[in-house]
Amino acid sequence: MKQLLLSLLLAGPGLALAQRPAPAPAPITYTLRGTIGKLNAPAKIYLVRPAIMDSATLKNGVFELKGHTDVPKEMVLILSRNGNLRQHHLWEDAPEARDAIRVFLEPTPVVLTSPDSLRHATVQGGPLTTDHRQLLAALQPIEDQQNALDAAYERAPKEQQQRPEFKQPLLARQQALRAERDQRRAAFIKAHPGSWVSLEVLQKFGSVPQYAEVAPLYEVLSPALKSTPPGQEYARMLQAIKRVAIGAEAPDFTQLDPAGQPVRLSSLRGKYVLIDFWASWCRPCREENPNVVKAYHEFKGRNFDVLGVSLDSEKSREKWLQAIKDDQLPWTQVSDLKGWQNAAAEQYHVLGIPQNFLLDPSGKIIAVNLRGEELRAALARYLQ
Repeated sequence: MKQLLLSLLLAGPGLALAQRPAPAPAPITYTLRGTIGKLNAPAKIYLVRPAIMDSATLKNGVFELKGHTDVPKEMVLILSRNGNLRQHHLWEDAPEARDAIRVFLEPTPVVLTSPDSLRHATVQGGPLTTDHRQLLAALQPIEDQQNALDAAYERAPKEQQQRPEFKQPLLARQQALRAERDQRRAAFIKAHPGSWVSLEVLQKFGSVPQYAEVAPLYEVLSPALKSTPPGQEYARMLQAIKRVAIGAEAPDFTQLDPAGQPVRLSSLRGKYVLIDFWASWCRPCREENPNVVKAYHEFKGRNFDVLGVSLDSEKSREKWLQAIKDDQLPWTQVSDLKGWQNAAAEQYHVLGIPQNFLLDPSGKIIAVNLRGEELRAALARYLQ
């Protein structure tokens, strides 16, 4: 259980238009300083997003980090008491699960104080820090409930973890928490339209951003934020996801099946089709495959089909073929074996997997990102 891209002409109604690119903003100088008890070397503080950006050794509990950033942004501070933090271990757990804390870089110095741990530190700074702490406080109850769900899953025996009657209620609750988290983020953006924190929140809104949800939130942002390079980048992303939003005609593509035969999406016109983006190395994809298999067998006789599109690469071709066999995926599978550069994935603006698009018989996108019981319920509704 354990998700930014202003073209010069935006076609969407209500979206502000940019007449010319804004000049790059001057870099801002940030300062992060703090006192964490009486810690000394080898204890170190690391600044991370997501790679290690800087570090400082504590002396009598005191540390200070200074640097430059192109725009204000959220970062993570991690305290390593032995001074070691290996790059590939950074995100094995969420920051809340280790001695870490989220901070927002801004021109005003940010000061952290705690008698013992970093994640329980008091944080003070300028107006962006105030906004950021307000947002985190609003989201904390959701994070606490999510952590409790994760703990319940991890405590369960491996066999129980695989049982649908155990997993489905947890997944349903997780989906409800994600919806509530997005509601609170949306409320924050509407209440703080001129804050850099709101732009950061919007960039992270939803595991898979949906045009109908995020375009109105982008419109809420102040003209000053929209004119910044990140604001313009996000507007370009909006234009990209609009092309594959619900109601749009699905872009056609052709890729090869495992036997090397070309398969064209439009050849499936006349059926309801689920385009399923996945990969053999993607654990969440593999965990979701049984749900898709179940839905396929239930509805395949009712004008429904699935087209799997793998983000595997040439190096993982054999693993892709083995995963098809192991997961018993009976529908057509295709790939260009270019990994994240898969041409169809780029057409559909796939930034994370699993991700799927449900098409009606005319080739129009009618639903996106359906998982578990949501997929079955949608198919039952459309194929009744």
